[in-house]
Amino acid sequence: MKVWVLRHGQAESHARSDAERELTQQGREEVLRSAAQLIGQPIQAIVASPYVRAQQTAQLVREALGFEPEIRTVPWLAPDNNPLTVVDQLDSAENILLVSHNPLVGNLIGFLQHGHLRAPQPMNTASLAELEADLPLAGGMTLNSVKNP
Repeated sequence: MKVWVLRHGQAESHARSDAERELTQQGREEVLRSAAQLIGQPIQAIVASPYVRAQQTAQLVREALGFEPEIRTVPWLAPDNNPLTVVDQLDSAENILLVSHNPLVGNLIGFLQHGHLRAPQPMNTASLAELEADLPLAGGMTLNSVKNP
């Protein structure tokens, strides 16, 4: 199975709440450059945080790929969630794109690679990581690449 982890694109610095921050024009452009890296990949599901900027990021990717299934919105991809919670939700039969935020994305990638939270993966806005393994186990996945837009 493959897991792609995409951090949302650059977002506006202020909104009524953190969850309501929207992508900037630069953020949209970053996301589209990252989406181009996913063309031809065997993605079976796009799962995103409920925050506006992650939803916008996921929708841009969905449109760029011509991906027909709906985006699944889940609370466990919010920025401060525990990577262990995310791992518990992963289905070993799915090649999945997760769209979320720092610090979760960096912590999750480090956790999937190393099995601990002491080595988070640095992730810029719209950075895309690809991990692979037979099963989505903490410390059992290989980081194939991290691409920055």
